[in-house]
Amino acid sequence: MKPVPILHIVLLVVLSTGPLVAFADVLYVHAGRLLDVERGRVLENQRIQVDGQRIVAVEPWSAPPVGSEVIDWSDKTVLPGLIDMHTHIADLEQTNNVAEPLLHSPQAVALVGAHNAYRTLRAGFTSVHDLGTFRAFTDVALRDAINAGQVLGPRINAVGAFITVAGGGGEVTGFAPGFQVPEDMRVGVYRDAVDAKLKTRYLFQNGVDSIKIMATGAVLTLGTEPGQLEMTEEEIRAVVEEAKLHGSYVTAHAHGAEGSKVAIRGGVRSIEHASLLDDEGIRLAKEQGTYLVMDIYHGDYIDEIGRKENWPADYLRKNLETTEAQRVAFRKAVKAGVKLAFGTDAGVHPHGGQARQFAYMVRYGMTPMQAIQSATSVAAELMGWERDVGAIAPGRYADMIAVDGDPLADISLLEKRPVVMKGGMLVPQQLATRD
Repeated sequence: MKPVPILHIVLLVVLSTGPLVAFADVLYVHAGRLLDVERGRVLENQRIQVDGQRIVAVEPWSAPPVGSEVIDWSDKTVLPGLIDMHTHIADLEQTNNVAEPLLHSPQAVALVGAHNAYRTLRAGFTSVHDLGTFRAFTDVALRDAINAGQVLGPRINAVGAFITVAGGGGEVTGFAPGFQVPEDMRVGVYRDAVDAKLKTRYLFQNGVDSIKIMATGAVLTLGTEPGQLEMTEEEIRAVVEEAKLHGSYVTAHAHGAEGSKVAIRGGVRSIEHASLLDDEGIRLAKEQGTYLVMDIYHGDYIDEIGRKENWPADYLRKNLETTEAQRVAFRKAVKAGVKLAFGTDAGVHPHGGQARQFAYMVRYGMTPMQAIQSATSVAAELMGWERDVGAIAPGRYADMIAVDGDPLADISLLEKRPVVMKGGMLVPQQLATRD
């Protein structure tokens, strides 16, 4: 993957200050077909009334008052804005160089994050759970800049940094013994359960929305194994209890079967990856109401691009050991009725291409409606944002996308750039950049 020129990114940030296409305070959207994801049905010829940033009414189409602002999507299918529950927007994309995170200043990484944010929003993802940056709190700063209207991007639920053991799945590794990684890349590294609790508290004091722990090793971290347990149940529970004190929750990176089950028993709200999850783990997730976020697309991307770009052999080996196993577990979880939310690990693969995963989810057991619900109503419930996003309904933000054709008949239509609205304003089709 080629780095994005910094001048290009600076231009994007400058031009992305307030460029959303604004309308009158009250506007009407004419939806030819509307996906009601809460009830799993399609509504024909609907009128969506928007007042400011939020939807105030959804009803059968009738002509609005004379002189009203109307967006004509009568020939399109209208869906809620999509939600990706596993991104790394505020960071560099994956390369073949294990030292890549050290080659860019915090300032440069922040600008790359702004670029990634626009690509994600333009692809129809109006909200994301951004699950960790190597430079701590870059995601918090990006979230705040987006919320202030300084940068174009999705609504972000930020975790700030990884809670991880030293040398574990959330560390920057692969260097000579004694090499000192910068402190802002080790903010969440802890020693024991008490320290894990204190590090969690520190993250909340610095503005994070939720917490991500690394319960097992990782595919794309040298010196760790996906099936290797890296946190005890006591340590996980300490983090979970601290998060609850802040009115929040914990999501766990866990590939291994045992690590996933320990994290579920420890009280996490979701398991990310769950690549090697066994039948007992699926049953436990179902019983506990734990969400699974299984990124079943990017294993193919890693294998293809990783071989082409000579990623470390260790990465490619671990990817092969987890990709098909994860898809088997995904199919079983769908059949068992486990709550599955859409998440892609964007940043490993390029931002803006997340919708490619929908076809994989259908191929491995979901209906098209279930796949879309996983990226709308289910994802919103997982984040605790169901009052604001995840459906086209009164009271929610006017976050929606419009596509040509019927995504329930051809889910790959979501891979094409849709028309995107966020908070009642249209997202520009392109900025003055080469993206």
